[in-house]
Formats: sequence, structure tokens, C-alpha cells
Amino acid sequence: MTATDPIAQTLSRASTATLCTVLSLRGIARVFMYGVSPLPGSRPRLVGRAFTMRSVSAREDMLARDRGQPPEVNLQRRAAEECPAGSVLVIDCRGNAAGASGGLVLFERMRVRGCAGIVSDGGVRDAADIVETGFPVYAKAVCPPNSLVAHRFVDLQVPVTCGEVAVYPGDWIVGDHDGVVVVPADIAAAVADEAAAYEHKEEFIIRRIRAGHSVFGTYPLTGEGLAAYEAQKRAAEA
Repeated sequence: MTATDPIAQTLSRASTATLCTVLSLRGIARVFMYGVSPLPGSRPRLVGRAFTMRSVSAREDMLARDRGQPPEVNLQRRAAEECPAGSVLVIDCRGNAAGASGGLVLFERMRVRGCAGIVSDGGVRDAADIVETGFPVYAKAVCPPNSLVAHRFVDLQVPVTCGEVAVYPGDWIVGDHDGVVVVPADIAAAVADEAAAYEHKEEFIIRRIRAGHSVFGTYPLTGEGLAAYEAQKRAAEA
């Protein structure tokens, strides 16, 4: 996936609210990550395909074993090196923000490598420093204690649950100031086009509302309002 990917370009112009609506019309409602927000003081946009990392709850005997392993085995470090450029690292922390799922050093490595951003339903440390870099990071909370307090990372590139949403490797992740939405990979192109059409119509609706028209006949468009919209579309296509 590159910055010129047409799906990425179209999704980058769609709001998470629009995507939720479009996906719900397709019968897919469980796509918004609850409790996952941009880091305080940031308003990033985020679009990319999911590269996943899964955790289980920390247990002392396993953590002691992990400390004896070389850094190359550590999945957080591997994710920082293996997540492809343009992709989003999605971290399944089981909704537990008691330990950080990452911080400035690892996330800065990913920013330099060209990754698109981070989404975690756990904690993130070094939040203010990360915000200054402009790297898009979404998390459940700011949490200075490191991951060992709560998490043991056990898998890369497997289906995960993040913010109560199922995420499969390769799904599209879209974030804005409202939060994060997952777009299933196999319908992403169609959803992107439907979102663009939906927002085009919604821009017309907003202009009518600001011009003093009633919501009746405008939201949704019916009668004269719909006729005016269709006329505008025909003129634009001529």
C-alpha cells in the first residue's frame, strides 16, 4: 500500500461517521473502536492497512522467561521493524490500559520507516513527545508504566480484537478526531466509493441547512430538495 493507493486516497477524505453509516447500511455495525481516541492535544488523520499484534495478560513466570530472550525475539521490537510502510500497527491489549503498549522510541522508529500510525486499546507512554512528532497514535489512555505491568505480547499478524472490534490483518483502519473505524478489506474499495458519494450528498444537505431550509425535505432529501440535488449532479457531470 502506497500513498497513491486509490482506496487510501478516497478513505482519507471520509469521516469515521460517514464510514460507520455506509457500513451499517451494508449490515456491518461493529466497526467503531470504543474507548480508542487520539492522544491528548492531537487531531490526526489516519489511513492504512492493519498489521496486528496480540497480547495476553502478564504472568510473572512468563515475564521472567522473556527477560532472558534476545531483543530480536521481542514482539514489540519486531513489530516496529516489520510493520510495512503505509500500514497501521493495531495493538490488542484486551482493553487494559494499566500498562503502556508502546512509547516514543518504538513509535519513532515506525514513523521514520514510513508506517501510517498506531491504534491501541491499551495505554501509551510519552504521549506529549509523540504528539510533537505528528505521528498518528490512538489509544485508550496515557499510561507511563511500561507494558510488563499488564501485557505479554504473543502474536503478530493474527486476527485481534481492539476497542471491541474484530480486526483482521489487511483490513483498512481509518482514524479522525472522533476515533477509529475498521473497514473490511474485501469491501474497502466499494465502501470508499460509497462514502465519497454519501459525503458529496451530505455537503449539499449542509449547504441547504445553512441557507435556511427546513430539515423536512432536506434530511433526508425528498421532493424539491432531492430534485435540486439531482439537478446539481447533472450539471456537474455535463
